[in-house]
Amino acid sequence: MAIVCVGIDLAKNVFAVHGINEAGRAELVRPAVPRDKLLALVSALPPCVIGMEACSGAHHWARQFMALGHTVRLIAPKFVTPY
Repeated sequence: MAIVCVGIDLAKNVFAVHGINEAGRAELVRPAVPRDKLLALVSALPPCVIGMEACSGAHHWARQFMALGHTVRLIAPKFVTPY
């Protein structure tokens, strides 16, 4: 099954990436993706929905991911906390 939704936890140097398929099962679990490898990892994915916490860096990444054909959803920090 193809990955339909990806969540990315942004940080300074290492990001956490979690992708699920249509059935809701984890297809992509990468707890440590270096900054220089993130764009290559996301470009290898089929177009999907990517969710990230809204912060100053998230807008930069969102533009990069949208250029690759993904749909990006930025989530307010107060709604990210429960996850």
